[in-house]
Amino acid sequence: MSLLIKNGKAFINGELIEKNIFINNGKIKKILPKNKTTRTDNIIDAKNKIILPGLIDCHVHFREPGLTHKGDFFTESRAAAKGGVTTILDMPNTIPPTITAKLLEQKRNLASKSVVNYGFHFGASVGKINEVKKAKNIASVKLYMDYTTGDLKIDEHDYIVDLLKASRITALHAEEGNIKNIIDILINNKIKNKLHFCHVSSESELAIATQNKVKSSISVEVTPHHLFMNKKDVERLGPYAEMKPRLKSEKDRKALWEGIKNGIVDVIATDHAPHLMEEKENPEYPFGVPGLETMLPLLLDAFNNKQIGLKKIVELCAENPSRIFRIKNKGYIREGFDADLTVVDLSAVKEVKKKELLTKCGWSPFEGRKLKGWPSTTIVRGNIIYDNGAINNIKAMEVEYGR
Repeated sequence: MSLLIKNGKAFINGELIEKNIFINNGKIKKILPKNKTTRTDNIIDAKNKIILPGLIDCHVHFREPGLTHKGDFFTESRAAAKGGVTTILDMPNTIPPTITAKLLEQKRNLASKSVVNYGFHFGASVGKINEVKKAKNIASVKLYMDYTTGDLKIDEHDYIVDLLKASRITALHAEEGNIKNIIDILINNKIKNKLHFCHVSSESELAIATQNKVKSSISVEVTPHHLFMNKKDVERLGPYAEMKPRLKSEKDRKALWEGIKNGIVDVIATDHAPHLMEEKENPEYPFGVPGLETMLPLLLDAFNNKQIGLKKIVELCAENPSRIFRIKNKGYIREGFDADLTVVDLSAVKEVKKKELLTKCGWSPFEGRKLKGWPSTTIVRGNIIYDNGAINNIKAMEVEYGR
């Protein structure tokens, strides 16, 4: 099927340009002058809207297998599409955790129901270095040095050294002590493989990463909830504002924004972690919040309030995830690249309402916030998946790495 997006402004090479985009067989075939069209099967009129590269969320928990009462690859991928996210990378702490090549293949089969592109982080587990070496087509190996959902905590020094040597890129569940410890191990053992710090949440964590970025191949990720909330929100929302790492002070929140401004932060990712409301109401509630449907609206609202530029949003949510994890043919609007695109209405003002959410858990910590700037259409490999409230259940594909 072919598709033409016309009359919009596309974000190409760092700026918004009036162009028409012709898509065929899932690829961006031609980027045309604004006054030129071509024969096509379908047309999207993007007048008064902008076209961004589809967002790449490199940190989600889609809960499958084993926790599908919270969410699965079908329900959460629909939420992703509604939020303008066209590619996700799923974390390994499911039941069972993704710590063997066989379990990875089983998860691949489960993920085939996704309506957005998908990839996987592999789980580190003591005694399973050979499984890391056998794992095919993975984004990274995730190392947990703290307890979190799913018991994958590792503190054996020798194993961590072996893992960092075996893994091309290791993603770390980053909390305060871990960041310094893992950097020391990397430097002391002269390991040159990459390290990705997930959900950095405090000024001190950011400072440690900043001091060492020049010494090692390190990338830093932050989340929307740490950017747009602080620990005072826990007083207001209780368990619905509890996640790991926990919300920090207003000073820490501002430090993360400063990290974005000065280029220390490389990625914004949701850490989408759905739990049902009845689970959150339990005295022994689980940690984690959903975020796929609100990340882009929050950032577009911040853009409208002159807090962040569109160029920076695209860098942090599309270009940099593609570069860091070497995802092929994604993250940019370029001829020959996959037609993963998000059409955005910067003037649309809407309130976050739980009854309108597609995530299976059906709630958001940002409930009630009025935001300006929302995705209106999401295109995955040339297929219109989300369009002004309607979802088309067309299955997507696994990403490939190596660019």
